[in-house]
Amino acid sequence: MAEQNDNKTPKIVVRGGADSFKQEIIAGKHRLVADEPVSAGGGDAGPDPYDYLLASLGVCTSMTVGLYARRKQFPLENIAVSLWHSRIHARDCEECETKDGMVDRIDVELELTGPLTSEQHAKLTEIAGKCPVHRTLASEINIRLRSAKKSPA
Repeated sequence: MAEQNDNKTPKIVVRGGADSFKQEIIAGKHRLVADEPVSAGGGDAGPDPYDYLLASLGVCTSMTVGLYARRKQFPLENIAVSLWHSRIHARDCEECETKDGMVDRIDVELELTGPLTSEQHAKLTEIAGKCPVHRTLASEINIRLRSAKKSPA
């Protein structure tokens, strides 16, 4: 898993023009594109922001399960993580503390293949809920937003 980056070099840089939703994402040497679907006024040039959020959780879940299975020498062959995002009425969420307004819900379906025992399958399912991104999304998150300092021209 990635280590925390404490230096001042950004981990991710996102750039885009004001004329569309299309964004370029720079993650080290990797280049990605994000956009909104045509139905939302975008050009559908790439996944939307929630797609990336779900992908992050899915990738972390799969990596965490795979790492645990390798360490324990479980006979896991393949991992598939399917994810859905929705907004639901808080009153319809039995396990939510919030009871007013809307809450975000992420449904995660984990498919594990290989000759696993029921105990191994249960343990891997438990471990899936402990991936670092899952823990981050389920915890209190403090996001600090500030204006960038402009260099003199």
